[in-house]
Amino acid sequence: MAGDNRTEKATPRHREEARRKGQVAKSPDANGALVLVAGLFAITLMGPHVISTLEASITDGLRSIAHPQVMLTGAGLNGMFRATLTTIGLTLGPIAGVCLVAGVVANVVQTGIRPTPGALKPQFSRLNPVTGARNLFGPRILFETAKSIAKLAAVGVIAYLAVAPRIGQLAGTVGISPAALGSMLGTTALGIARRAALAYLLIGLIDIAYQRYRHEKGLRMSKEDVKDEMRQQNVSAEVRGALRRRQMQAARARMMAAVPDADFVVANPTHFAVALRYDGTKPAPEIIAKGQDLIALQIRRVAEEHDVPVIENPPLARSLHASVEIGQLVPEELFQAVAQVLAHVYRVAGRKRAAG
Repeated sequence: MAGDNRTEKATPRHREEARRKGQVAKSPDANGALVLVAGLFAITLMGPHVISTLEASITDGLRSIAHPQVMLTGAGLNGMFRATLTTIGLTLGPIAGVCLVAGVVANVVQTGIRPTPGALKPQFSRLNPVTGARNLFGPRILFETAKSIAKLAAVGVIAYLAVAPRIGQLAGTVGISPAALGSMLGTTALGIARRAALAYLLIGLIDIAYQRYRHEKGLRMSKEDVKDEMRQQNVSAEVRGALRRRQMQAARARMMAAVPDADFVVANPTHFAVALRYDGTKPAPEIIAKGQDLIALQIRRVAEEHDVPVIENPPLARSLHASVEIGQLVPEELFQAVAQVLAHVYRVAGRKRAAG
């Protein structure tokens, strides 16, 4: 595969192109950890204010309930609604604002301040079920699963270490005042949250290192890619455009010349077309031509002119076109579907020879 030859570090130009497409190393867990730490800091700092505000709001609400003839009027209900919104704003607003600022700062620290409009463009290749299945069962999901297990284990261990020494103390809380009980439970919960936040922050730092490693690996280039880039930098944009057009035309001509050698073409029925060849010397059929729209129609036309069977199978055509490049073999997850089409082509060819 092409990815096996990518042994060179990415050039600055290649990194810039990847960034314009929105491909950056970013850890959602690091963002979540920083937001959690900032939220706990805000709760610790503004806890007395939140409690006093809630206490005043509850007291006013109980006083209003004591006079239902006033509360159930339009003015009374509107006043209670405004008071509730004010209480929510005064208690949750500052904490939410701190979390929002922390989330923005975490993103800026990881990716920098630079909008990437290319990342907003829809990429229909992400909807490819074959690519999705590869991501679902690939090495990345193993790391994500281990990370989730580590987070759950960290929270469980921290909660146990925080609660276990206090079991005897909790058993002796029978008869204490609600305020004292609430203070003790609040202190215990806040301690657990702080320790969990620190553990989450450590997991986030590990995830940052992994995401950067994975990003750098994905940006690697082959030696031929580096040479091509160096050659392109030494010529003008007009010459590069002309060379690129000639290369595309030559590649398309070679691709069309290979279509008559195909065993069959899978189509969709006019938007996509993929030509495959299987000579028995390779473990799977090889993609020798593919295209969409006008190129797909041209592939079909050349195939029909040379009596190459054209099989209409829209899902298979879309999957092959999206996940396999020219010169590559059919991936393992599409073996069965391609084998069924190939068997059908051989059966039809056998009946034609018998009838002839």
